[in-house]
Amino acid sequence: MKQIIILLFIVLVAGCGTGKVREKTTEKWDLIWQDEFNYEGKPDAKKWSFAPRKPVDWACYCADNDATRYVENGNLHLRGVLNTRPGDTVKYNTGCIRTTDKFSFKYGKIEVRAKLDKGKGSWPAIWMMPQDPEYGGWPHSGEIDIMEQLNSDTLAYQTIHSNYIDIQEKKEEPKYFKTVAFKVDDYNVYGLEWYPDRLEFYLNGEETFTYPKIENADSKQWPFDQEFFIILDQALGGSWVGSINDEDLPVEMLVDWVRVYQEK
Repeated sequence: MKQIIILLFIVLVAGCGTGKVREKTTEKWDLIWQDEFNYEGKPDAKKWSFAPRKPVDWACYCADNDATRYVENGNLHLRGVLNTRPGDTVKYNTGCIRTTDKFSFKYGKIEVRAKLDKGKGSWPAIWMMPQDPEYGGWPHSGEIDIMEQLNSDTLAYQTIHSNYIDIQEKKEEPKYFKTVAFKVDDYNVYGLEWYPDRLEFYLNGEETFTYPKIENADSKQWPFDQEFFIILDQALGGSWVGSINDEDLPVEMLVDWVRVYQEK
């Protein structure tokens, strides 16, 4: 019995030690930018701008109006709705905001606490693009997708895009995406830790997968050595997501906060 008690004590001490290590790892970060959405009305114009409509799937319905993006009760609401605006000929309007020319960063940690909706054609996303694309247009300068969800899926995608992946189609070594199960009908924290040699993806504080810079990599595999800005949007439809069911609208992504850190 005495030996069992000693062993239990050792296990407990080891467990406490592990907890302290985890606590210390959180202390290596300095908060450098945030939006807690503790205000009412439009997203803070000092931090966010409207992502304009473009002829690509995610942006083809972007609309800068209060039906698609507003802050209320401590949340940013990004919505996909049926369009009722006179003079706007597209069938749908979606909320699309970004920090381009207002905030960008290179290396560090980003976390976004958000609650996702469901519906046929729904496509919310939390992602990043290069502020000043050093290696050319997409996909040469890279794209980092921290979270994308399709339709009513209970899995979210975390994905990398680059010349290496999308043009050379080198998608297995290393693997360029991961699907992760999130808490449905609840808030989840989607995160990324970005280092000079790897991208580590997280969900609710747990690491989901790592995309490394391979040995002797050039910009085709590793364009992630330049500043990126943040995009939040609630898109609808497209070639990946599929058709939209109007009866499921409106759909919306609620964002509780966005926080960006850099190492001390």
